[in-house]
Amino acid sequence: MEGNFEEQNKLPELKLDAKQAQGFLSFYKTLPNDSRAVRFFDRKDYYTAHGENSVFIAKTYYHTTTALRQLGSGSNALSSVSISRNMFETIARDLLLERNDHTVELYEGSGSNWRLVKTGSPGNIGSFEDVLFANNEMQDTPVVVSIFPSFQDGRCVIGMAYVDLTRRILGLAEFLDDSRFTNLESSLIALGAKECIFPAEPGKSNECKSLYDSLERCAVMLTERKKHEFKGRDLDSDLKRLVKGNIEPVRDLVSGFDLATPALGALLSFSELLSNEDNYGNFTIRRYDIGGFMRLDSAAMRALNVMESKTDANKNFSLFGLMNRTCTAGMGKRLLHMWLKQPLVDLNEIKTRLDIVQCFVEEAGLRQDLRQHLKRISDVERLLRSLERRRGGLQHIIKLYQSTIRLPFIKTAMQQYTGEFSSIISERYLEKLEALSDQDHLGKFIDLVEYSVDLDQLENGEYMISSSYDTTLASLKDQKELLEQQIHELHKKTAIELDLQVDKALKLDKAAQFGHVFRITKKEEPKIRKKLTTQFIVLETRKDGVKFTNTKLKKLGDQYQSVVDDYKSCQKELVDRVVQTVTSFSEVFEELAGLLSEMDVLLSFADLAASCPTPYCRPEITSSDAGDIVLEGSRHPCVEAQDWVNFIPNDCRLMRGKSWFQIVTGPNMGGKSTFIRQVGVIVLMAQVGSFVPCDKASISIRDCIFARVGAGDCQLRGVSTFMQEMLETASILKGATDKSLIIIDELGRGTSTYDGFGLAWAICEHLVQVKKAPTLFATHFHELTALAQANSEVAGDTVGVANFHVSAHIDTESRKLTMLYKVEPGACDQSFGIHVAEFANFPESVVALAREKAAELEDFSPSSMIINNEESGKRKSREDDPDEVSRGAARAHKFLKEFAAMPLDKMELKDSLQRVREMKDELEKDAADCHWLRQFL
Repeated sequence: MEGNFEEQNKLPELKLDAKQAQGFLSFYKTLPNDSRAVRFFDRKDYYTAHGENSVFIAKTYYHTTTALRQLGSGSNALSSVSISRNMFETIARDLLLERNDHTVELYEGSGSNWRLVKTGSPGNIGSFEDVLFANNEMQDTPVVVSIFPSFQDGRCVIGMAYVDLTRRILGLAEFLDDSRFTNLESSLIALGAKECIFPAEPGKSNECKSLYDSLERCAVMLTERKKHEFKGRDLDSDLKRLVKGNIEPVRDLVSGFDLATPALGALLSFSELLSNEDNYGNFTIRRYDIGGFMRLDSAAMRALNVMESKTDANKNFSLFGLMNRTCTAGMGKRLLHMWLKQPLVDLNEIKTRLDIVQCFVEEAGLRQDLRQHLKRISDVERLLRSLERRRGGLQHIIKLYQSTIRLPFIKTAMQQYTGEFSSIISERYLEKLEALSDQDHLGKFIDLVEYSVDLDQLENGEYMISSSYDTTLASLKDQKELLEQQIHELHKKTAIELDLQVDKALKLDKAAQFGHVFRITKKEEPKIRKKLTTQFIVLETRKDGVKFTNTKLKKLGDQYQSVVDDYKSCQKELVDRVVQTVTSFSEVFEELAGLLSEMDVLLSFADLAASCPTPYCRPEITSSDAGDIVLEGSRHPCVEAQDWVNFIPNDCRLMRGKSWFQIVTGPNMGGKSTFIRQVGVIVLMAQVGSFVPCDKASISIRDCIFARVGAGDCQLRGVSTFMQEMLETASILKGATDKSLIIIDELGRGTSTYDGFGLAWAICEHLVQVKKAPTLFATHFHELTALAQANSEVAGDTVGVANFHVSAHIDTESRKLTMLYKVEPGACDQSFGIHVAEFANFPESVVALAREKAAELEDFSPSSMIINNEESGKRKSREDDPDEVSRGAARAHKFLKEFAAMPLDKMELKDSLQRVREMKDELEKDAADCHWLRQFL
């Protein structure tokens, strides 16, 4: 995408005379205002953009306004920029595949006569596929979603419809959502939505604003439509035309929805599916189950680095980049993209995927054979769509044919496997491949291609219908060959008559302007000048020679050209007929594409697991109601894949009733964030069906991963770092269940220490006592470690709160800090922030002042007020044991809780004071053996 100096200097020249310029300016003024549309004008050899679009392109892609030119003069002048064909492809890819704030329009014409020939948006790229994927594979399938919300009695019910234009799928869903729209957000992530349409609201209510915020978090293009478009009328007849098969099941499905049907009505109108007859009878419709997959919101996708980002230093920075070892041309990548956004929650399906991956891991020969064969498989899905849209020809059919004839090799490789999982391989792949490739299905397709296409011409790069396929074509071919022979015989006869050597002195050319002509060099011309003027017609005299003809050659040439035109026309008609026949195999090829892409992704998982320096292991999966999350020797897959990293593995034991909620403390840069993220990544990988980077792993299925990691301002939306942190945490508190996995890092840092600690404690307590979900909570609030002691005193505790810390070593003499990156049981009572500043090479004077100020702040604590009489007022310094701190803080918390629970408004003052004295006496009694607690008394 990056424009550069060379590109700027290669800008095509904008060539328009005054009349053309005036005509274009007149047309341009008639275009409606649309701030989101970027309009391109095709001028044959190059493109142009004008007005605000030209300034946007110059600044964004050329990085300079010197690329701008003025069309017209004076007050009518219009800023313009010219764009080469390569640059147009780059800009279109960025606007439609990377960004989510523009649509693209392409116009063709000249003067004042221009017409719109293509429109595209992030969710509807069909008309630009030939441009976007001419030199690149299609990695993702864009989806357009339509939503119709209903706000009643403080609740929100969402009606949702979506269309996947690549796979030709329509979907419907209806669900209750919370004020943070967590269900909607996770659904948009899972579907890979690129564009969302919704009814326009004249006055934006608070609920609508919250909805817009949720949609923006998902990085989808927001498109408002008039409310009257959201109607369910005429749906029956529309779906009858679009959906394949019997209409009755479709009616039954649609009748079960109230709000999803208006959403679907608006979606059909927006996507203009009914305006293209190629869509008729080619769509399927289904119910989308929001509980069918693990839910992932945008915060979790970012925190776990699931998808690639422009800022990634290499492909292994993201989980997709690391796991993408697919071989097929695009199909496998798109399926992996979808799987990572839709981890499974079905225990049996997860185990089936793991069985197949284990088979491929253990059988290296089978894995390598299959991967070699899959490398020769084209993008069946895209080829099929091109043929269905009448944009494909024999070249597309040949690619399908070449992919199909690889199937016997794939079947043979699988038939030779007789190991532990042979029954699954047979049931999942072999039997289906046998059924698809029999004589009634793909066998018939192979016969059609071999009979209709001239395969011998492929070596010459020509894609032709075989003359034996049609009698008319065969007759025209014979005529063409006969005329060619007669023309060559005339060429020889003329050479003899003129006493010139054939092909050396007298050449036979075929010119676009004159057809078949004779040509001699200017050197030979004087020898035959007399005959030239009497027996031939001189057509052209140039430096390269003299071109001439006679009546016989002219007549044969005209006959030849007429036959060639008829032959080409017949070829075109027959190609259209063969394409039409091939599209009847659509369902077979769709099923084949699904099988091969699934095999490709699972082979990719196996290749990753087997080829890593430290091999991955197969996780043991249990239902969400049973088992724990125990990861032995776990590693972060993306971090360990970096060349400069020698990763230190750690154990994680999230165990019900013991350590289901873990508070992780320790120094900055000590590995806390990496540790808690790697647990989330490993759980996600396991539920996708992949082996995981552990020595041993046991995982209880999770219905959702919530992550609150890192800090980032959203100033464009008026959201500060702390507000963003609170919004993400609110999503967790509202959306989490006891079957979720929660990952929180450094909560409460964006406000004052006391407010931050108060929020962190309250959130922890809510998660422990209400949500009861397995949680990893990394923090620098070491006082939070007291929660473990406080929770252990709660009767009937079923969660279990445990303290862990990342270890570090301080040299007592040099005070240098060494990170050990090991996660160990117990709390850590300091953050080593000043030591980390030393790591960053802070000036010694700054570090010394920091130590001094930190010591002064510590002097304000109650411990600083304890005066040692023997040292005549010198401050007493003492290191408290972390366990003692936890125990003391828990007792202090209990005191405060009892005090807060006193019904002071109903008690007499005398009774209140008496009760407080009793509580204080009990606290002093308990503080007798706890130095930390005595400091506060």
